[in-house]
Amino acid sequence: MRSTMSAAAAVAWLGTVVTILSRSHADRNVYPSAGVLFVHVLEREYFKGEFPPYPKSGDASNDPITFNTNLMGYPDRPGWLRYIQRTPLSDGVLYGSPTAEHVGKPTVIEITAYNRRTFETARHNLVINIMATEEFPLPYQAEFYIKNMNVEEMLASEVLGDFLGAVKNVWQPERLNAINITSALDRGGRVPLPINNLKEGVYVMVGADVPFSSCLREVESPHNQLRCSQEMEPAISCDKKFRAQFHIDWCKISLVDINKVVPVYITRPDPGTGILPDFGEYKPPSEFLKSRDYFSDFLVTLGVPSAVAVVLFFILGYTMCFRREGVIQLVHHSSIQKSSKELRSMSKNREISWPLSTLPVFNPVSGEVVPPIHPDNYETTSMPLMQTQANLQNQITIPQQRPSGDNYVMSTFRRLEVNGIPEERKVAEALNL
Repeated sequence: MRSTMSAAAAVAWLGTVVTILSRSHADRNVYPSAGVLFVHVLEREYFKGEFPPYPKSGDASNDPITFNTNLMGYPDRPGWLRYIQRTPLSDGVLYGSPTAEHVGKPTVIEITAYNRRTFETARHNLVINIMATEEFPLPYQAEFYIKNMNVEEMLASEVLGDFLGAVKNVWQPERLNAINITSALDRGGRVPLPINNLKEGVYVMVGADVPFSSCLREVESPHNQLRCSQEMEPAISCDKKFRAQFHIDWCKISLVDINKVVPVYITRPDPGTGILPDFGEYKPPSEFLKSRDYFSDFLVTLGVPSAVAVVLFFILGYTMCFRREGVIQLVHHSSIQKSSKELRSMSKNREISWPLSTLPVFNPVSGEVVPPIHPDNYETTSMPLMQTQANLQNQITIPQQRPSGDNYVMSTFRRLEVNGIPEERKVAEALNL
């Protein structure tokens, strides 16, 4: 009984797998036109049937599903085809503008759906058959920058239809097609802050068969160009026909007449057959090769610089020792050395007190430090370095001992500070303490 139930379960599971595989390999053909915007929506509802039923009813409606798209046999999509899906709970969108060089070449896109709740996958192929059109390319092309739209919002058929209707109203062409849509992020734009429902912005290129209208030409006027250079909004008469739904940055509009564009032809070399020419039979080098002598290279590398250095040494020695200019330089250098040596020896003698006229005066009673006698701007070149101390303030009078047999006399000293340290050693020496 158990074996019968297991066999039935296996048959049911195998039938489910076969059903999934058969659905996943079903191809879907689309036929876009060259030079016209192609939009294909990957609907989550379409892929929900690819997965087996769930034990609870209603769970399938909220399953997060993401998509991976790539060209068959390659890890990425073609260069003209883009893909966007904001969240796993929203639909994915394939969009782009095929060119004439893709006409007649079927492009097979592998679409893999991932169920983020059950970790199951489903796959099917999208075959893009690009068709040629007589209207391609439309000679007059205008690119608008819409600030209040994201790319997936603009790709919706009703929104794109409203925008083309507004453009047709101000342009009045006989034929008008959307050529391409590009997100501002792909043009180097920044991700907006998540406040006030800010949008990324989107570039929409449209083409028509008649010249640009006067309203579109208004942006090229000097007045509006000046306002754009000052980051001010230009005055466009037909802006009110877009403003109700689309906020267009008229300073970023681009008007191109492809009839006046000079084509650039790039010459490519002949690829050839891919077979190298015949150079005859290959002859490897002989096994008996002579060793190379590097002695001459060693002499040239070291001998030439050494010879040049010796010649320069003799020229410098002759100039310094046997020429008058050199002797003068040597004498001058010797005198500088002697002077610096004498200054060093004098600096070692710490017993020499500093000139009194250049040091601050210390008041022993109040403790106040008085600036020097003469200010910095006082002319002291003609004055003696040691001034008389008859009328100096803040002085200390101490006795000074004369030789034996003489009486004491009074001498005046200043309480000095050198580098913030009181110079009391002189007073102690005078008192013979």
